[in-house]
Amino acid sequence: MILPSKFQDETEKSDKPSPPLDVSVAFPQASPASVFPPSVSDYYRFDDLLSPEEKTLRMKVREFMEKEVAPIMAEYWEKAEFPFQILPKLADLGIAGFNTEGYGSPGLSITTSAIANAEIARVDASCSTFLLVHSVGMLTIASCGSEEQKQKYLPSLAQLKTIACWALTEPEYGSDASAVNTTARKVLAVSRVMVAWQPIGISMGVYDMCLRYLKERKQFGAPLAAFQLNQQKLSLMLGDIQAMTLVGWRLCKLYDKGKMTPGHASLGKSWITLRARETVVLGRELLGGNGILADFHVAKAFCDMEPIYTYEGTYDINSLVTGREITGFASFKAPEMSKHSRL
Repeated sequence: MILPSKFQDETEKSDKPSPPLDVSVAFPQASPASVFPPSVSDYYRFDDLLSPEEKTLRMKVREFMEKEVAPIMAEYWEKAEFPFQILPKLADLGIAGFNTEGYGSPGLSITTSAIANAEIARVDASCSTFLLVHSVGMLTIASCGSEEQKQKYLPSLAQLKTIACWALTEPEYGSDASAVNTTARKVLAVSRVMVAWQPIGISMGVYDMCLRYLKERKQFGAPLAAFQLNQQKLSLMLGDIQAMTLVGWRLCKLYDKGKMTPGHASLGKSWITLRARETVVLGRELLGGNGILADFHVAKAFCDMEPIYTYEGTYDINSLVTGREITGFASFKAPEMSKHSRL
């Protein structure tokens, strides 16, 4: 069949791929997350509690994330790839391994480590998870490895020339880590403190993005930030962030003093992730339809929160760890019934 030339021309045009969406043209009033908004979530000025060294590292990490990672994070997230080209500059920050000591490792305090981790997660939780798991691998070698293993692996790991992985789950055991067949000793408390700071950072980034968006985006002749319900949601988000930060801060101090218990760590991780989940949901609502576009960060943060809510112990299991500590009863497995029980 011979098609009319006009129809053929239109068909050929329709077969051509559409040009990528230019967000600045589609939404001229809203800046995309590739230009990350300033950090404005420290409403109660927790920054005043930091030492000069901690403040310096925080700004160093923040500048790196906003300059090197923010412009490319949406692209790599949508491709389901990791931007390995950033590793040399990430290594230059000198934080790989966090509180791991010796053999080229940074030996940071738990507070400094948590602050740096939150700053990374504020822009990209994927990058934060990458570095956190890598650092847990380093800490495991430093704590349990032989002298030969420490000398062989830790210097290269600290420079991110070698990448570490870390695994706990066995085929028949997941959340019930105490039942694994592999011989192990309790070392998970510190990682739960670090993971608790990931949702804090994510919530900070979502709030920063939402506040800028609502100030820039206009409807009915006024910025969206001028409307009552939007201000109410922003206030709720900001309050959650202050509370999460306070709990995270206290966990770090308890750990530094040797007073933190497994119940403390589990309550902090479970409660903070629950509040952070609420925060990113509110952020998605505030951005409306743009809340599901990667260009505005919140959709990615929304997805990032789900695995964090689950790993390092699910919300439910962490709640039971705390419950065991405060009641004296372990409820992970069904209790044995008395022979005289009617049940």
